[in-house]
Amino acid sequence: MLVIGIAGGTGSGKTTVVRNILKKLNSENVLVLSQDNYYKDHLDLSFAEREKINFDHPRSIDFDLLTQHVNELKEGKMVEQPVYSFITHSRTDETINTHPKNVIIVEGILVLTHPELRDLFDLKIFVHADPDERLIRRIQRDIQERGRDLEEVLTRYRTTLKPMHEQFIEPSKNHADIIVPNMKKKNEAAIKMLSTVIKDKINSVVES
Repeated sequence: MLVIGIAGGTGSGKTTVVRNILKKLNSENVLVLSQDNYYKDHLDLSFAEREKINFDHPRSIDFDLLTQHVNELKEGKMVEQPVYSFITHSRTDETINTHPKNVIIVEGILVLTHPELRDLFDLKIFVHADPDERLIRRIQRDIQERGRDLEEVLTRYRTTLKPMHEQFIEPSKNHADIIVPNMKKKNEAAIKMLSTVIKDKINSVVES
């Protein structure tokens, strides 16, 4: 089994990179775990209080559960992933029955910040994009997919996203084995190189 961690700032294009990697591989043998499903549940708080949570700080993530699930998948066990709603800022009642596969990709802005989780990765990737491009992508996503207005998105960017990126996410790049530039144009060369590296690692794992 090969476990890959893919991190990068909000709006850097991590999901696009993962999707393009899957196109190059046999996706039936690849499992993707999203950090976004592992935000801590805060049903004890009111909706107004949940809205004020700093979701870009490492303490907002249930790293204990995420690390436990990666360990259990490596042991060949099934896990039940939580499902998180960015509309209610809480976990839903649903879970996802998740079975182990030959390749596990763990993606999220903070997955390289946590030492215990990071130690489980055989390959660590950081997706880099220009800050202005990331902000544009974040605005588009939050308005279209999460029901937020422009003022709310910009306020959150100034007060939490930008400072948290500088304090936690950008420094986590130092732990990466590979840094992928992901600007406006799709980086075909980087995707091809990553796919080749992953295939080589899969083969070495199988042979050993």
